[in-house]
Amino acid sequence: MKRAVVLLSGGLDSATVLAICRAAGFQACALSFRYGQRHGREIAAAQKIARSLGAEEHRIIEIDLRLFGGSALTAEIAVPKTRSKAEMASGIPITYVPARNTIFLSYALAWAEVLESTDIFLGVNAVDYSGYPDCRPEFIRAFEQLANLATRAGVEGKRCTVHAPLLELSKAEIIRRGLSLGVDYSLTHSCYDPKADGLACGVCDSCQLRRKGFREAGSADPIRYAK
Repeated sequence: MKRAVVLLSGGLDSATVLAICRAAGFQACALSFRYGQRHGREIAAAQKIARSLGAEEHRIIEIDLRLFGGSALTAEIAVPKTRSKAEMASGIPITYVPARNTIFLSYALAWAEVLESTDIFLGVNAVDYSGYPDCRPEFIRAFEQLANLATRAGVEGKRCTVHAPLLELSKAEIIRRGLSLGVDYSLTHSCYDPKADGLACGVCDSCQLRRKGFREAGSADPIRYAK
């Protein structure tokens, strides 16, 4: 079996991507980051998901993006709540972490080259949440080009492929796909601003999009919410 590196945040999308990677016949090497995010509870979720879906290995990288701040996830900036669909669709949200996916993919690329893997999977999505610049098809294509220019493997003709299988799917379609592959969504964590007891707030952008996705998928969301 070929190996692949899978970026695993602990959220709904990345859990689905891990399941897709495994179903495609890859040995999945999961990679998560403790980067100073206020929703650090997602790391425990990622560990459970990696075990549940049979990742060959799971590594957690420690970096501190709080040194730069600039995001409601890494600085003392309020996480937006109860925003309308129109508000969520306008502009780049304050929950955008500067260059986060570029940083994460760079680590994934380094590990993939050591593993002699030419495949990286990540769960970016450009349909339900188009505000993030590093979740666009153009970004994925550009990083893939960079990967094949900047590595020994690429220069030697072992071309890297960056797989983003959720890119053009709605949240409901992602959930249906995950359920068909046996993903246990009760293990996932999506909230940007969880309560002290770990409950999802229910009203941040991520919670709203998750709840909407489960409604449209015709399935009950298995996690608990504070609101």
